[in-house]
Amino acid sequence: MNERPYDVAIIGGGIVGLATALALAGRAPGLRLVVLEKEARLAAHQSSHNSGVIHTGIYYTPGSTKARLCVEGGKLLLAFCEQHGVRYARCGKVIVAAAPADVPRLERLYERGLANGVEGLERIGPERLRELEPHAAGLRALHAPGSAVVDFGEVATAMATVLQQQGAAIVTGSRVEQIRQAEGGVVCETTQGPWRARMLINCAGLHADRIARLAGVRPGIRIIPFRGEYYSLRPDRRHLVRALIYPVPDPDFPFLGVHLTRTIHGDVEAGPNAVLALAREGYTARWIRLGDVADMFTYPGFWRMVGRYWRAGLMELYRSCTVSAFARSLQRLVPEITAADLRQGHTGVRAQAVEGDGRLVDDFRITHTERAIHVLNAPSPAATASLAIGRHIAGLAVMALSP
Repeated sequence: MNERPYDVAIIGGGIVGLATALALAGRAPGLRLVVLEKEARLAAHQSSHNSGVIHTGIYYTPGSTKARLCVEGGKLLLAFCEQHGVRYARCGKVIVAAAPADVPRLERLYERGLANGVEGLERIGPERLRELEPHAAGLRALHAPGSAVVDFGEVATAMATVLQQQGAAIVTGSRVEQIRQAEGGVVCETTQGPWRARMLINCAGLHADRIARLAGVRPGIRIIPFRGEYYSLRPDRRHLVRALIYPVPDPDFPFLGVHLTRTIHGDVEAGPNAVLALAREGYTARWIRLGDVADMFTYPGFWRMVGRYWRAGLMELYRSCTVSAFARSLQRLVPEITAADLRQGHTGVRAQAVEGDGRLVDDFRITHTERAIHVLNAPSPAATASLAIGRHIAGLAVMALSP
């Protein structure tokens, strides 16, 4: 047992956990902080397995926590990259209405973007779309010039460097196996031994609900993992995409749809889809963890979710199994793309909180008790919003720690 307790123990060394530690260090420099990460390296899962897009806040319901923290967080993130030499590219994004049914949805997105304070957002027609993306096709589009790309793994590395310079402890390979109440705080029993702290902050991502239950909280949700698969365009076909090309998302399904992204590394990625995973870190279809499957199948909300979204789920599975179906989705945006242009890319797993009635939790969900704060749902745009999320959590923690 550490003789001197820490003030705050943060479970999860992804970008939200690191950003929270940064915010705490900035707000209360004297706090003793420890970040506990179960993997051998930081940002091993959602933080480094995504499209690398810095979102502007177009998609999210005005007044929601997502909308507010995405807009604020995007500005903070770009400033952080500038200050710490993390490369990024402000490339802009087009959201394309490919069919007549998409046009009214596009208009609603425009209104949302304006309500959320997205700067420079404009409605454009086919001619302007072709100027921005010569190979894209659509009836209308939105142009968001403030969208950018970055490598969030590099962002996390920079955050960790700053934290260590400020004296925070970062412990990898430290899986939390038990949490118990102790006098004046909590004790996290881990594979690296016990860690005592006055306050616990749960940023465990794919395992956030389990950590909450270990801490004695009934989270009211269950994390269901969805695998997101990416393809990359062949090098000789990358000219088909200049920046970011997105479809108009399905309003009944909280995923943005298969899109095209020119990454900070110069590749062009296509994806992701959203396929039910059979392990919380199930990066391939063959990756099955029986405990995770049992966790899903014994949760009534899972079966209610299946009843709500089975059609969309079957379509995602079909697109996962058939590269030609994946290519057809992309052809709605860029007609020249063919299945022969696609090469298997990386995959990620999204931690999606699901309510007991089967509804997918759309907004960020952060709850707190006297000695703990739990980030129970932080899907996209959590990486973009991470520094703003961290500030929000730090405010709650400092109030709780005050005498």
